[in-house]
Amino acid sequence: MRAVSAGYPPMPIPRPRDCRLDRGISPSPNLEPVPAPSWLEESYDAFPRIEEAFHAALDVSLQPRGPELLYDLVGDLGLPPRSAAVDVGCGEGKHTARLAEQFGFTVTGIDPVARHIELARAAYRMEGVRFTSGAAEALPLEDASVDLVWCRDVLVHVADLGRAYAEFRRVLRTGGRALVYQMFGTERLEPREAGWLWTTMGVVPSSADPARTEAAISASGLRIDERLAIGSEWGELAAEETGAPGRRLLYAARLLRDPERYVARFGRAAYELMLGDCLWHVYAMIGKLERRALLLAKP
Repeated sequence: MRAVSAGYPPMPIPRPRDCRLDRGISPSPNLEPVPAPSWLEESYDAFPRIEEAFHAALDVSLQPRGPELLYDLVGDLGLPPRSAAVDVGCGEGKHTARLAEQFGFTVTGIDPVARHIELARAAYRMEGVRFTSGAAEALPLEDASVDLVWCRDVLVHVADLGRAYAEFRRVLRTGGRALVYQMFGTERLEPREAGWLWTTMGVVPSSADPARTEAAISASGLRIDERLAIGSEWGELAAEETGAPGRRLLYAARLLRDPERYVARFGRAAYELMLGDCLWHVYAMIGKLERRALLLAKP
């Protein structure tokens, strides 16, 4: 019996039309692809001669940037201490507190999940930080009351991007800035993979589309000052320093090979979420998902 997740679709079987004829795969008369002689020579003669050197080249780091990049971007803005900031979708408050500690900002953390607000208030009892319930589409803040909007890994869960970005513009003072970080889907993510992943991870498909995001920003009246394609860099850095992405791949393999082992202990919903989380990170490493950051301004 094949051990697969109830919700995760099996990979499609390639058909002859999927084969890349320009890579040396030639169809036989019955249309089944067979290796061409040139491909066999390249793969089993030419390639082995340089394979070891190729591995050595891949062992050299490309000096990937890590999550500190976002804080560096905030530092480069030159906002003075006591500037007002809002952390939209603050979760348990880690980034809210970091913005206050590192830059001396007065920061409001906002999140729609009551448990997050409770945990954040308990963990970060510090001057210049407060937490309150709210959502990106209806921020509980006065007009023109903040200098910085920080929004990290949140907006893929928001259906009305236009309203969220309009709220960012409303609460920002003239000349205020917004830093938005999130994951987007790429053309490498197959439709059936996307359908399962978006559903499992609570992602609004259109909100994981870069074009839709930029259209919503433009319609809100905000200006895009900088686009940063982070891609796989954070994952590469984690792989080099801790090996964490490799563990996610191992976990995904185990989850897919023996799903009932984990479903019996933790339940189907938890199983699907764990598999989705693992594949989220794996897909980011292989280009099916892409991390991006956008630096915005209110003219």
